[in-house]
Amino acid sequence: MNKSMLRKYAALIVRCGANVQKKQEAVIYSAVDQHDFALMLAEECYRAGASEVTMEWTYQPITKLNYKKMTLKKLSEYPAWREEKLKHTSKVLPAAIHILSEDPDGLNGIDFEKVAKARQAIFPRIKPYRTAMENRYQWTIAAVPSPAWAKKVFPGERASVAMKKLWDAIFATCYVEKDNDPLADWAKRNADFKKRSSLLNEKHFDYLHYKSENGTDFKVWLMPESRWGGGSDTTLSGVTFNPNLPTEEVFTAPCRGRAEGRLVSTKPLSYNGALIENFEFTFKDGKVVSHKAEKNDDLLEKMITMDEGAAYLGEVALVPKGSGVDKCGVLFYETLFDENASCHIALGSGYADCLEGFENMTPDERKEKGLNDSMIHVDFMVGAEDLSIVGYKDGKPFEIFKNGTWAF
Repeated sequence: MNKSMLRKYAALIVRCGANVQKKQEAVIYSAVDQHDFALMLAEECYRAGASEVTMEWTYQPITKLNYKKMTLKKLSEYPAWREEKLKHTSKVLPAAIHILSEDPDGLNGIDFEKVAKARQAIFPRIKPYRTAMENRYQWTIAAVPSPAWAKKVFPGERASVAMKKLWDAIFATCYVEKDNDPLADWAKRNADFKKRSSLLNEKHFDYLHYKSENGTDFKVWLMPESRWGGGSDTTLSGVTFNPNLPTEEVFTAPCRGRAEGRLVSTKPLSYNGALIENFEFTFKDGKVVSHKAEKNDDLLEKMITMDEGAAYLGEVALVPKGSGVDKCGVLFYETLFDENASCHIALGSGYADCLEGFENMTPDERKEKGLNDSMIHVDFMVGAEDLSIVGYKDGKPFEIFKNGTWAF
């Protein structure tokens, strides 16, 4: 792969994604087989002025082996040294870079119920530190191809050809080109996202109505304080960053307990290393009351029972057909990309900064306003060629989406 393109991409992740600040620590989360690109990211972090760069390495085969061989009791332990590490992170607030590259099918065959129970046991130990860090530091998620992932996306190709095609698709969706300035292009894109979200914020919709010929007929209510956002985000201290590279969405947090109807997914969902295909949910009083899937329906059940908030909604996101990811024409089997080819909705936790005035509220006050709380946040795609979305305010309709794209 062309090193100048890789360097452009690494610089985009560090300076636009995480926006590492001078004298700030940075941490890179990466699979061990991406060590070369991780090194390039670390170099870019230091170029940006980072005071220290640390690595957190993962290796999916070891993760799978641990899930299989460790007892539930052992998996459910959260040793003191891990908690001290989290405590340190919550004080130092390093910029965080997460690199995705794992095989979408890499955890097939494990006992997901065992994994779910272990995560449920550990989460109460982690949550206070996550809450303390919320909206106080920069983070970004980006991706690097691995042979297994590339072969999943391009199964008919040799590994080397599949890798090149996946790299090309990642560059295209992240707007990294041979002769462009990605940082300047993303600055323009972020300005466009802000214009679109500002217009939606002016409408103060009571609820949205989704309809599609595939069977989707769904209403979801917003909170009076729901705030639309998109593209870049800003920490409470005023540092701008892009949480996802790529991104094509404008999104907000709905009101917990207020959603009705049927939602039919339009793309597979990669969840815990396995694919859930051709699935749908039915909602009543804001909660999933039934679901079905042609493949891995049992994973849907495990997902929505992870905790009390997992069966409620945390996000609604608008992505027009013809977006950069959609134009790419590739099914990535990775939510970071596939959610940006289609409108999507998330089960689980809502983003606090989608609630106006969140910075002056306690977690309990945010919940009282209607922001959902959960240990999960799982996006699934509902965008279709004929998708219609109408926003209503005081009974008056405003057409947001028509035939799968913006109506305004």
